[in-house]
Amino acid sequence: MHGAQPINTIALRRSMLTRTVLALVVIVSGLSLRWYGFPLGLPAFIVKYGGSLLWATMVVLLVGALAPRLSRTQIAAIAAAIAIVVEFSRLVHTPWLDAFRLTTAGALLLGRIFSLWNLVAYLIGIVAGVWLDGRVASVGQDRILPRRGKLNSQEAGSTRE
Repeated sequence: MHGAQPINTIALRRSMLTRTVLALVVIVSGLSLRWYGFPLGLPAFIVKYGGSLLWATMVVLLVGALAPRLSRTQIAAIAAAIAIVVEFSRLVHTPWLDAFRLTTAGALLLGRIFSLWNLVAYLIGIVAGVWLDGRVASVGQDRILPRRGKLNSQEAGSTRE
């Protein structure tokens, strides 16, 4: 049992690093969409809701990086709760919160205007984040763990000898 623990630690660290790098790529993509989408002639719908979709994808990846032992379902549930709280927080208006929302960081992190359509974009972004995380994780596991089918065929061959 003791020998198996370093592999788990390595796998957790690799998962955390991979999710962090993916989150950074998503952040750069989201900022690029928000800053260059209109100058490139992209429709407002794509710029607005594409940014929301990428924000939710980022939340999934960051939650996964911070809590790598959670299942993807748990990560998605936490990301959905964060997205819902952030969206409904836009209905709360206090001077300090409204002042923060007027900053670039406040607008990017919390947004300014409540919209149920954002929740739809967040849901799509969460699904995309879970899918992306699963795709990247499965590629990394092929290098670490032997495939079950090969392992079974090797075991079957060794019992015949």
